[in-house]
Amino acid sequence: MKSITAMEKGNLNVFISGQKYFGAEVLRLCYHKLKLNIIGVCCPVDKDKPDRLYLAAKRLMIPIIPAGTLNGDSFPNNVDLGIAAHSFDFVGKRTRYKAKIGWIGYHPSLLPRHRGRDSVRWAIKMNDAITGGSIYWLNAGIDKGDIAAQDFVFISTSDTPTSLWREKLLPLGIILFEKVLNEIRAGKMPRKPQSEDCATWEPGINPPPVFKPDLLMIENT
Repeated sequence: MKSITAMEKGNLNVFISGQKYFGAEVLRLCYHKLKLNIIGVCCPVDKDKPDRLYLAAKRLMIPIIPAGTLNGDSFPNNVDLGIAAHSFDFVGKRTRYKAKIGWIGYHPSLLPRHRGRDSVRWAIKMNDAITGGSIYWLNAGIDKGDIAAQDFVFISTSDTPTSLWREKLLPLGIILFEKVLNEIRAGKMPRKPQSEDCATWEPGINPPPVFKPDLLMIENT
């Protein structure tokens, strides 16, 4: 991957993999507010139940890759930065390295605490008083990449997983994405390794189905 200093500073060519309201809000941030060049989007394409990111990308005539098919071959050329925004597609090694400066994603916890897909539920289940959000650089591990930005929120006694996500952690994610994208565009590469001494990982609270098509996308190289 190239350093940002080896590229022209200023605008970025980005690719977004995600879904739902959060994915659409990240698209809105990148396209309307930050004026980034969006090369493509990966999201669900079920036309009977249209996904919000799908609809937003379609309105803007942005090329769409169906969720579950993202890999090094389908990933477009000339992407500077990949963005994971509520994405359940596996971003394999070839896909990560095809983006010139890598991929960033948002995890709704204070990484390295609560790695895993049910971090919001586990924060409440474990009676945490504070949680937060982390923008991190994707690597081969699950939620193990270097931290680009973090901030915290308090968990109130009335919070549910849904309210904590929608009212606190989702808006925080947009704020942190804006901060990091502006830093990268300015030529900075914010990175801080996670401390494994503080790491926790929890399994999904609801067991996934036996068939896992996302695992079929794991790339060997």
